[in-house]
Amino acid sequence: MKIKNKDIERYSRQIILPEVGGEGQKRLKSARVLLVGGGGLGSPAALYLAAAGVGTLVIVDNDAVDLSNLQRQILHFTQDMGKAKVLSAREKLISLNPGVKVLAKKTRFTSANADRLLAGCDLVLDGSDNFETRYAVNAACVAHKIPLVWGAVLRWEGQLMTVFSGKTACYQCLFPEPPDPALAQSCSNAGIMGSVAGTIGTMMATEALKVLLGKGESLSGRFWGMDFIKMRVRERGVVRRRNCPVCAEKPGALH
Repeated sequence: MKIKNKDIERYSRQIILPEVGGEGQKRLKSARVLLVGGGGLGSPAALYLAAAGVGTLVIVDNDAVDLSNLQRQILHFTQDMGKAKVLSAREKLISLNPGVKVLAKKTRFTSANADRLLAGCDLVLDGSDNFETRYAVNAACVAHKIPLVWGAVLRWEGQLMTVFSGKTACYQCLFPEPPDPALAQSCSNAGIMGSVAGTIGTMMATEALKVLLGKGESLSGRFWGMDFIKMRVRERGVVRRRNCPVCAEKPGALH
């Protein structure tokens, strides 16, 4: 895949990076990335991936733009209220970079449609806001051997981790079971500072670009979190659980 002269000018500031160069830019242009969620995390992630020249972005979301979204979901504007988020997202991303192909999938990611949505994808970013979807995305990525970058936010805190199927701990290794629904909190009932979502979503994009380029150290096998109200970072290693129902090669096998 060739880089056009206009692309050289558009991406010049990253092409001059030794970790990117012309070959790296070609890799980004040929990549296909699935983003689960076009909201607080998906918005900044998608913007930076499109700006960086990732060739194909697949946006999966079944919601419409609501007034309460605009405080943090920066892909959507006031005039977009009532419009499907995937359509609103596609309009902004193509406006930002017409050279990027954006596929809008107005649906919820489930185990039933995972095969179809993941077809041809090189990487998945999960910015969903519920545990059911997170577990489904994690299981599908492990099964299809597709790298996964996931993020989560609540109040003033954010979390981030990268998963390489068969090589590192997966989401379910870290969280074996979802919390009791009666005790689970969400942005709608606990709140979220919009800039926190923006920061974590941007970090997800950076992780994704590193994975696509095959450069640097990723957060695979490392759980990263930050309390933004106190500006304190915490990081800990995560190992594959020998009895993980998702990523263990054999029941009870030791990794």
